[in-house]
Amino acid sequence: MIKSMTGFSKSLVTEHGMSATVELKSVNGRYLEVNVKMPRSISHHEFDVREQIKKHLVRGSVSVTIGIEHTSGKHSAMVISEDAASSVFQTLGAIKKKLKIKEPVTLENVLVFSEQLLVSEATDMSDMEWKVVNKALHNALRDIDTMRKSEGKELASDLHKRIKLIEESLIVVENRAAKRVPEERERLRARIGQLFESDEIDEQRLQMEIVLLADKLDISEECVRLRSHIKFFNETMKSVDAGRKLNFLLQEMHREVNTIGSKANDAEVAHNVVSMKEELEKMREQVQNIE
Repeated sequence: MIKSMTGFSKSLVTEHGMSATVELKSVNGRYLEVNVKMPRSISHHEFDVREQIKKHLVRGSVSVTIGIEHTSGKHSAMVISEDAASSVFQTLGAIKKKLKIKEPVTLENVLVFSEQLLVSEATDMSDMEWKVVNKALHNALRDIDTMRKSEGKELASDLHKRIKLIEESLIVVENRAAKRVPEERERLRARIGQLFESDEIDEQRLQMEIVLLADKLDISEECVRLRSHIKFFNETMKSVDAGRKLNFLLQEMHREVNTIGSKANDAEVAHNVVSMKEELEKMREQVQNIE
């Protein structure tokens, strides 16, 4: 079953006096790219977040936003590291002296580096936060996977309709191609006859010209390959991670259709070739969204 690369989900879990929110957004991407925004208190679990996403999603550009709120008023106690504050103060003083800045270093200047100064006193609270976040992440991944599958069904339905139209055009082209050689034989005979005053025509030379013409007009191999690609395309849509394969098959189908159009030299065939190209282009745009 094919999946879309576009999806969105948001999960909220409230437990142990805190609320964790996980928001997932995914759009088209050649590979799996994950961008994570999460609170500093659980930032050491970023690898775990990425690993869980890799288990559920194969391709796409994914944005993960995680938020934590302490509803009970209890939260991880934070204190200032005096050693870190002193180090920042001394560093700022050295820079001030080097740049010949007259203004003194203030507490406000030091607090700009607050992230380097804060130290958690409750690692057990951090572990509790991760447990709640992990549950919200699991729910969000489940929901976004459901949405991507649902959109994948819509894409599959549209692709099946378009591939059916291409098959119908191919039947018309094959039927028309079967009539082309007899028609061209008579046209060639008439042209040669006009060059002679008598009705005598070199049949051997005529047959040779017809063989060469038939070979030039023959599109049977291209039609067979195109039909084979169509069959494989339908089979591939039943598999997971089909996006790259489908895109390759569309390129191959486009190549065969182009060859048919250049060899056929017929208005009816040309009309159907244009129709097939239009459907292939629309399919190519749709396939770009498949995982």
